[in-house]
Amino acid sequence: MELWFTEYQTENLGLTVRIKETLYTGRSQFQEIAVIDSYEFGRMLVLDGVFQTSIVDEYIYHEMIAHVPLCVHPNPKTVLVIGGGDGGTIREVVKHQSVEVAEMVEIDGTVVEVCKKYLPEISVALNVNHPKLRLTIGDGIKHMQEVENKYDVIIVDCSDPIGPGEGLFTHAFYENVHKALKADGLFVQQTESPFYHQELIKRLQTDISSLFPITRLYLANIPIYPSGLHCFTIGSKQYDPATVDISRIPEIADTRYYNRDIQKSCFSLPNFVRELLK
Repeated sequence: MELWFTEYQTENLGLTVRIKETLYTGRSQFQEIAVIDSYEFGRMLVLDGVFQTSIVDEYIYHEMIAHVPLCVHPNPKTVLVIGGGDGGTIREVVKHQSVEVAEMVEIDGTVVEVCKKYLPEISVALNVNHPKLRLTIGDGIKHMQEVENKYDVIIVDCSDPIGPGEGLFTHAFYENVHKALKADGLFVQQTESPFYHQELIKRLQTDISSLFPITRLYLANIPIYPSGLHCFTIGSKQYDPATVDISRIPEIADTRYYNRDIQKSCFSLPNFVRELLK
């Protein structure tokens, strides 16, 4: 008997994959966790029925959420990743020579341990306990409330705005992010699909731009996410992603999607997205 798994990306749309094997299922304090091995995307992490990452396409998301903001800031030394329990974002962060400390605050320790076992290619920095890495299993929202003027770059690598991730999409959270950043700091957050989450994107654009003088949205094509077109939003106190001199960006090892031209082109938005941001 063939096994199939469907993520219902909207009430009218699902992405279905044929499964070779279910490698892990369990429930943590916060959510249902599964790792499945699919024919199309290889091993996949699924949280509460939603595809989070896959071996086949994970590099796109992780490279774009990490390298784009880190290459906007001219000298990021202290970086925080909120979430990112699969380890892919922190794997990319520690590639930057300027980064001295890469903190990671993930609420669900079970996700970390499951990914270290079943997705070791993604969790490589966690598995080797990279010397730049400082991992804390804890609440990222609470962490933001307790720090001030500490980080050059904050990366909010969260799941969808439901369940454990819901509080990471609020104005109060962005106020604390702003407070935790240094005077020239910036942050980035994944902000869902410009096709299927337009009201959310408009609200976040309003919230973030009320705090940060520079707010920019950029795009990446990620096959397992709703519509295949995903967006990220940067809030910056000083540095404008639109004016980055890409010639000064150092070569980054082993990237498969990101490059200097992508750094610039990802901020070129289709007209329907421009209209959305108005």
